[in-house]
Amino acid sequence: MANVSLRPCGDFRVSYAADTNIFDTKGSRYALLIGLLALVAVAPFMSNFILTLAIMIGCYAIAALGLNIVVGFTGQISIGHAAFFGFGAFASAFINNNTGIPVFFAIPLAGVATTAVGLLFGLPAARLKGLYLAIATLAAQFILEDFFARAEWFTGGTAGAPANPFSIFGWEASTDLRFFYVVLVYVIICFVLVTNLMRSRDGRALIAVRDHYLSAEMMGINLTKYRTLSFGLSAFFAGIGGALYAHYTQFVSVEGFTILLSIQFLGMIIIGGLGSVMGTLLGTVFMVVLPELMDAITGMLSGSFIDTALNLKNNVAYLREIAIGAAIILFLIFEPDGLAHRWRQVKAYWKLYPFSY
Repeated sequence: MANVSLRPCGDFRVSYAADTNIFDTKGSRYALLIGLLALVAVAPFMSNFILTLAIMIGCYAIAALGLNIVVGFTGQISIGHAAFFGFGAFASAFINNNTGIPVFFAIPLAGVATTAVGLLFGLPAARLKGLYLAIATLAAQFILEDFFARAEWFTGGTAGAPANPFSIFGWEASTDLRFFYVVLVYVIICFVLVTNLMRSRDGRALIAVRDHYLSAEMMGINLTKYRTLSFGLSAFFAGIGGALYAHYTQFVSVEGFTILLSIQFLGMIIIGGLGSVMGTLLGTVFMVVLPELMDAITGMLSGSFIDTALNLKNNVAYLREIAIGAAIILFLIFEPDGLAHRWRQVKAYWKLYPFSY
């Protein structure tokens, strides 16, 4: 009988440490490293438009990552995430403009300041849940919006506030390419931090609160502590993302952090996958690229009979919002686990091919 070489199959993870590995295989680890290196190498050849999209994806992804800690991993609800995003933007600009602290240090300080605000508004989470908590976070959105408009000493009021470009020790991210590399570093750091947090004792406690809070409390998990902590962590990453956004646009305005942006953040984590770190990035890419894709489609249809019937030129803004809403509804119906689940299915298909049935 001829010798036949068989590959081992099955699940050989025999310890909790092995079960919580970030990468399932060495191949996935190398693929990610190669992808990052390719992104760094290709960036100089990207147009300013593509670089701008990539930078916005990075800023929003960091903020959406914080929202996923609250909604996806802890099972709470927050409809005021844009307010924390805006607070981080204003705080970083304020710290840098009024104290002279370099932007590099102002960004994490803005994250810490936003954490304090998040903990304050997260206190109702200790006693509220479901619809009642959603109303409380909605109130936080409007309270902070009003604060932004009135606190001229902090935000510049309705006139807004200038923000200096990112700089450290004389080096300045004065171009889109340079700022892209800055945002890429922050994205890597934040995503690695959250990934490792969810593998820690505190991360498992957050997930236990989501899965069954009564059982978690019986096991000795302090519900008040971890529910409030999740809001603080969420606000921290929202503040970091907002600070990066401020120093990229170099101007912060009250109108940029409305309830609509909070809904978009929710859409990012729903479409990407609740409770998935990778899904957060996938959902953010989808939500940022979709409006631009709608613009491109309407441009292609310009002058056609569809343009005449729908008056696309004057209704582009409405079509973009309709597309975002329709995407969220369709994902909730046909793919409630998000893009991350679909990606896992694709990987499993090719891993088991040709016996993927």
